[in-house]
Amino acid sequence: MCLAVPGRVLSLAEQDGTTMAQVDFGGVRKEVCLAYIPDIEVGEYVIVHVGFAIQRLDEKSAQETLASFAQLGILEEEFGDSLARAARQAQPPDGATS
Repeated sequence: MCLAVPGRVLSLAEQDGTTMAQVDFGGVRKEVCLAYIPDIEVGEYVIVHVGFAIQRLDEKSAQETLASFAQLGILEEEFGDSLARAARQAQPPDGATS
């Protein structure tokens, strides 16, 4: 399945004249092209489809969409092992308290 998924912009960089970003999708981080919305800022949310940010999104809508996708198992289908690995890294080590 190939969905448009909301994510939070973590950092920006220029690459070969194109603005790129590291975007967090509920723990999974991916590089995303910002050619269609180059004025985005760190901390904002975007909808990403096949590696391109295609729309700006408010945080509430992004969080609601991510929660719905997670509940339906869509994030696992979309990100596979990367999502499971991100969830494991978010857990404190055995015996540690947070």
